[in-house]
Amino acid sequence: MYKSLLKPLLFQLNAEQAHHLVFGSLKRSVQVPGTAALLRMLYDYQHPSLEREVFGLKFKNPVGLAAGLDKNAELTDELGALGFGFVEIGTVTPRPQPGNPTPRLFRLPSDEALINRMGFNNEGVAVVAARLRQRRSQVLIGGNIGKNKDTPNEQAADDYVACVKALADTVDYFVVNVSSPNTPNLRQLQEKEPLIRLLQQVQEANLAQPTPRPLLLKIAPDLTDGQLDDILTIARETQLSGLVATNTTISRAGLQASEASLTTIGAGGLSGRPLRQRANEVIRYLHGRTEGALPIIGVGGIHSAADAQEKLAAGATLVQLYTGFVYEGPALVKRINQALKSN
Repeated sequence: MYKSLLKPLLFQLNAEQAHHLVFGSLKRSVQVPGTAALLRMLYDYQHPSLEREVFGLKFKNPVGLAAGLDKNAELTDELGALGFGFVEIGTVTPRPQPGNPTPRLFRLPSDEALINRMGFNNEGVAVVAARLRQRRSQVLIGGNIGKNKDTPNEQAADDYVACVKALADTVDYFVVNVSSPNTPNLRQLQEKEPLIRLLQQVQEANLAQPTPRPLLLKIAPDLTDGQLDDILTIARETQLSGLVATNTTISRAGLQASEASLTTIGAGGLSGRPLRQRANEVIRYLHGRTEGALPIIGVGGIHSAADAQEKLAAGATLVQLYTGFVYEGPALVKRINQALKSN
C-alpha cells in the first residue's frame, strides 16, 4: 500500500513537509486504541534466530533506524512498533538550534537517493533526554551526539561531553558524529590528532557515569584507506565499542540526476542507493583490518533484504535504514528480518 498509494502522494510534497506529515500522522494514529498493536502485527517480525548480542546489548533483531529521521526522540515507541531492533535518535546538540535554512532536504527519485543539509536541527539535549525518560517501549536507543554550529572545533569536546552527561541514563549506546558534511568544519575533527583528543575526553566522561554506555564513532564514506587505518588506531586507543559506517557522502559521482538539478540543489550529504557500494567497501576494509574484532553498524544504500545481507556479508554486525525506509516504506524492515531468519 505504501509504494502504490502513500508514496506517490507524499512525493508530491516537499521532502521535509512529507517527513513532518508522516511523523504527525503516525503520532496521532497510535493514540487510537489498538493501532500500536496493529502496527506490530503488520510489521514487527520476531524470531529467536534474529537476536544479536553486540557490545554487551541484546538486540531483538539486527535492523535499526539510522540517526536523522527521529532527531528529537519523538517517535521511539512508534518506530519500535514498526519492527526496528533499535532506533538511533539525533543528532542531538547541547543547545537547541534551527539548522540550516530551508529547503534543505531533496529527493533524487531517479537515483533513489536523498540530499540533505539539515545542519543538526534539534530541540537540544535537555528536551530530548526528558522525552526519552517518558518512553514506554523497550526498543534499544542509540544517542547520536554532535556539537552546536557556533561552537569552535577547539571546544567541540565540551559539547559532546555535555550530551553524554545529559543522556547517559536514557540511551543504550552513544554515537559520536564528526562526519556530517552539513556543519561547517565538523569533518576536520575526523583528522587523527583532533579526533583522538576529542574521543579521549568523551570516553572519560562516559566512563565516569554510573552506567557507562558503549561508545561508537560514525565515519564518512569519503575517507581514504590511510584515514580509515587512523580511525582504527584511534578506536583501539580510546576503547571504542564499535563504528558506524557510513554517514552521507559529498560525492556526486555516477548519479542519474542531471547536472542542472544537482546544481540547483547545491551542497549537502548524499544518501541512498548510490552510497551502497562505497559503504560496503568501507565496511569490508574495516572488518578485514580488524579481523572482525570491532563491531560495525552498516548503513548506506539498504533498499532491500539483499542489500542488508550484503552489508552483513561484508562484515557488518548490525544494519541501519534511512533513505531506503523513505523509498520502500515500513514493510522493508519486516522483509529484511524475514530474509535473515530464513538464512
